[in-house]
Amino acid sequence: MTTPDISTTDSKTDATGINLTEVAAGKVKALLEQEGRDDLRLRVAVQPGGCSGLRYQLFFDERELDGDVVHEFNGVEVVVDRMSAPYLAGATVDFADRIDAQGFTIDNPNAGGSCACGDSFH
Repeated sequence: MTTPDISTTDSKTDATGINLTEVAAGKVKALLEQEGRDDLRLRVAVQPGGCSGLRYQLFFDERELDGDVVHEFNGVEVVVDRMSAPYLAGATVDFADRIDAQGFTIDNPNAGGSCACGDSFH
C-alpha cells in the first residue's frame, strides 16, 4: 500500500494541488459535524461526462485509494485521486452563500471552457 502524499496547507494558492478556502473548509467541517462522522474526507474528482467533456464530483469518502493525493486545509482533508490530480492542479474549491448562489464552487485554471449546464469543462 502506498502512503498518501500529505501536505499541510492553508487556503493559500498551491499551483501543484487543489486548494480549499477557509469558508469552504468551515462548511465541510459543519457538514461533517452534522453527520457525526470524523472518518470522512472531502473527495474531489473529475469524471467523463457533461456537455464539455469532463465534470466535477465532490463527495464525502472514507476510502483510501492507491495513489490518492491528500491535502489538509484548516483541519479538513481533501483527497484527489491520481487520475484527477492533473486536471485539478491549482483549482480552488470555495463555498458561496449568497442570495443568487449557494453551494460549493470550483475555480479551475485548467478548464479551457464550460457549458450552459455549469458543471462540466474540457
